[in-house]
Amino acid sequence: MNFPYLEDGMFSVAVVAILVTMLMALARAIRGPDLFNRILAVNAVSTKVILLLALITFLSGNPNFLDIALVYALINFVSLLAFLNLLSYTQGTKNTSTNNIDNNGEVL
Repeated sequence: MNFPYLEDGMFSVAVVAILVTMLMALARAIRGPDLFNRILAVNAVSTKVILLLALITFLSGNPNFLDIALVYALINFVSLLAFLNLLSYTQGTKNTSTNNIDNNGEVL
């Protein structure tokens, strides 16, 4: 790949800053006190990957990386919602309207 803007030090600083924040988020995902902090940290890492893909798009001048970043963002968002929905069902925090109906079909 040809990176014409790589001579500018600002892009190098941006890449290093994104990588450092990714490492901090990974540390939080490993050490997180509970499951929701770990989920949030993994979501932050995914956001940083999207930022890196956007930066690579700008540096290389190839717009295909931006398409990949957008698809990755959509997949990340949908998978996060699906996982949180699954988690709410397994922990019993999901409120459904059938919980208030007895065996005869009457509302309690």
